[in-house]
Amino acid sequence: MYAFRTRTGSDPEPSGGTATLPSRKERLAIVASGGKLCGIAAYAAALSHHLNDAFDVTLFPLDQYLMRSTHRRVRPLADRAIKDICRELSSFDAVNLQLEYGTLGGHQTDIYRRFRWVAEAAPRLSVTFHTLLRPARFDRAGFAKAFANREIRGAYQKSAEFIRNRRLSAGIARHLRSLARRKQVSAIVHNRRDLYDAKYLYGFENVFDHPLSFLGAGDVDAVRASASRSNFPMLDRLPEGAILVGVFGFLDKYKGFGTAIRALHHLPKHYHLLIFGGTHPNEIAGPREIHPYIQSLFNEAYTGTSPYERLRATTEPLAPGVVLVADRFLGELLGEHPRDLSARVHFMGALGDAEFLAGMMICDAAVFPYLEVGQSSSGPISQALELGCRIIASRTHTFLGFGEYHKDAIEFFDIGNHLELAERLVTPRQFSARAGLPEFNVETNKAIYLLANSPLARHPAPRESGPVRTQSVGARPA
Repeated sequence: MYAFRTRTGSDPEPSGGTATLPSRKERLAIVASGGKLCGIAAYAAALSHHLNDAFDVTLFPLDQYLMRSTHRRVRPLADRAIKDICRELSSFDAVNLQLEYGTLGGHQTDIYRRFRWVAEAAPRLSVTFHTLLRPARFDRAGFAKAFANREIRGAYQKSAEFIRNRRLSAGIARHLRSLARRKQVSAIVHNRRDLYDAKYLYGFENVFDHPLSFLGAGDVDAVRASASRSNFPMLDRLPEGAILVGVFGFLDKYKGFGTAIRALHHLPKHYHLLIFGGTHPNEIAGPREIHPYIQSLFNEAYTGTSPYERLRATTEPLAPGVVLVADRFLGELLGEHPRDLSARVHFMGALGDAEFLAGMMICDAAVFPYLEVGQSSSGPISQALELGCRIIASRTHTFLGFGEYHKDAIEFFDIGNHLELAERLVTPRQFSARAGLPEFNVETNKAIYLLANSPLARHPAPRESGPVRTQSVGARPA
């Protein structure tokens, strides 16, 4: 077990050039979101764990209560927390910033200001872009229409969105290029599309790409050895031959869990859907009896509704025309809906990391039916792949990009196509189970971070030396 300190306040071969390894173990600071419910925080903790034999690692978790607050009394406290961290960064050899824009602030001005403070304080800097925004074009027609219709708030929002995008995309890129004239700056991305944007759209010199990686061989062996259906009492009443289909993550519309429920309608009765995840704490609001997304999943599963209620809800004008002429028809219309899946859909709840991974292992298939929302990466699918699960994923840019690194590992279906998903689930596994870790794993990821944060053999000279043309050492195109 590696140990690391926590402070409060491409190809498998490294793809960005060669590093000059120092004679001593260098100190690396990792600045990342804090909190148990944040995927980036989980990744930063795993990364620190695996990097500790290459660097003397210190993790600086950012308090998300402070960082995300837009209250005028809290924002200065968040600024002070960032400045406290920056004062310590000068004592490190290199700094890695795990950048997801919202983890640095609620306003674009806060995000940009705090990013610049961290970037300026770092002796050598690497930025891991969990999202790499592209510059957006200003919606002139929409702005003019809103202004002409006296929709001042709508016009203001369009303008504000454009300014936010511009500052966090082109503005951050411009600042990094400026810093690169006087110190080593590297960018790390999680897919080839972001790699090309970083190199060719933003002109970054040192760019490295690698998919998210969490689990080492020992971690995988430990999960496999301990994972059992008997560890989940909620499944005790399931028949021995039940086929378990799992979906994973906080309950959110973009996860597409409704697609999995619609597929379940077309699967044999011994197929059961396990939903590992709960409502995100930020979505807990009142007073309301049930979260709207959970209600939408109930509706997909025909849970707690009768045929008459369903008919009345969908054809209100026709409902008075339904005449109940016999007790038999009364029972059929007012009883349990014949398509009710409540006995085959199981909400497993928001679990800890160990239980979450064990849940993946007990499933016959791990399904990721996400909608397209422009994500750069996904932690759960990376963990499922490392565990050797059968993976079936929607054809989003995120998962297609992930599949470029992991060939013959993911079965795809079109977004929202529940019939295709159902067909895949009843068809034998397309790819055989993998033995050992995938080709891109925690060790190749460690090599990327070692390369990005060690002194590069070729890097821009300090400004005092005068203008020097340097050759790009960015990652090789796929």
